[in-house]
This record gives sequence, C-alpha cells and structure tokens, in this order.
Amino acid sequence: MIETRTSQAADDHGHVLVVDDDPQIRLLVARFLQRQGYKVTGAPDGRVMLDVLQHAEIDLVILDVMLPGRSGFDLCGDVRAMSQVPIMMLTARTDEGDRVIGLEAGADDYVTKPFSPRELLARVRAVLRRSRVTRGGSAGRASEAVAFDGWRLDLRRRELTSPSGTLVDLSTGEFDLLVAFVEHANRVLSREALMQFAKTRSSDDPFDRTIDVQISRLRRKLDADALGGQLIKTIRGAGYMFTPSIQMQESLLA
Repeated sequence: MIETRTSQAADDHGHVLVVDDDPQIRLLVARFLQRQGYKVTGAPDGRVMLDVLQHAEIDLVILDVMLPGRSGFDLCGDVRAMSQVPIMMLTARTDEGDRVIGLEAGADDYVTKPFSPRELLARVRAVLRRSRVTRGGSAGRASEAVAFDGWRLDLRRRELTSPSGTLVDLSTGEFDLLVAFVEHANRVLSREALMQFAKTRSSDDPFDRTIDVQISRLRRKLDADALGGQLIKTIRGAGYMFTPSIQMQESLLA
C-alpha cells in the first residue's frame, strides 16, 4: 500500500520516499518530515517502492536495510539500475560493514537506528542540497562537457560515456567525486580535500571509509573501460591523483 503525506510547502522542499516494513517508523518519519515541509510517500517493501519510482517524481529515497524478501542493499542496486535519485540507507547495526555494503550498492548516505529526528532532518537536507547543487552547478557551466582518455563527462546531463560509447551509471556521490577529480586533475588530493570538494558527508571518525569506498567504486567503473591504464592513482601517504589530461568540450544538449 502506498501512503502519501504532504504539506502546503512540500513543493519547495522535495518529495521523499520512505521504505520500511515497520508502519510505525514510516508514520513517524512521514509526520516529522511533513511538518518540515516535505511531501512524503511511504512504502512497506521493494515492490511498492519500485512502483512509486516509476510513477512519481522522487527527490530522495530513505531505504531500510532489513526488509522482507529482498534486502535494502539489493533494492538499492535495483534503484541504481534505473535512476540516480539520492538514496539514504537505514540500518539497525552500527558495524562498518553495513556502511560499506550500502555505499558499494550505490547509497549516498546512511543513518543508524535509533536516530534522532534532528539528525535525520540534517542528513536529508544535506543529501538533497548536494544533489541540487550538483544539478544546478552543472547546468551553469555554459553547456560544458569534458573529455579524458576516451571518456566524455557531460556536466549538464550528468552523463558519463565510456570510450566504447556506453553510458555509465553514477550515483550522486560518484558524480560529485568525479567532477572534483576532473576539476583538480594531475594534483594530489588528500581524503579530506576530496571530502570537501565532493561534498561528501564529514565524519569525526578518522577510520570512516566513506570516501575510500566511493573512490573504489568510481575507480572500478573507470578502469573497466580505460584506454590508458588506471586513471585514479593512489599516492601513498598523501591521497589520490586523477592522471589523464582534460579537454573542455561543448555539451550535446540543445
């Protein structure tokens, strides 16, 4: 069953899809976000979630990990195959493994249960802001696109095309990260600098592997169809370097 709640200011804030098999959590999250001006749709499982995504404009998916049938991790992969909508995972476990698995599946952020409403709201705002800044910033680059090592990155369409002509799916976080690398090509960038440039969620935990997982996922996608070897090199003790030369182009978007 699809549940939708809205407010008078909802169109100004965005449409959030909450996927959780616990009706109490769906209701509490929906009521709280609705009071903050968001339109909220609830879904109890992956089947309903995918149906909503096919028929509604969704700005953010809040996806529980522990769902009946297919897990939230599997469903995250399904969403990534059809959409680049930002995804925030909910997990009841605090171990790093869940965070890494979620990011590997294409999630943009994660929240650990139990969570405070204020933390959830802050995360929602941050993910939506990052997504909108990326889209708006890309649209403001005078229809620019860039080429490197046979690849083409269209900054307006947010599309990455491989040397063989295949469109490569990128999550919001991966796109932000690639743009950061392109804008600072052939410079050594520390993890901290990449977090700042790519607007990755900051963490007080020095062992948080969020940025490393994002880099690993992006590197695998680039290296799978690279012409000139590894494009993102690890500089031991310093950070990472994006090695190809960059050529500015015009976007194909009319």
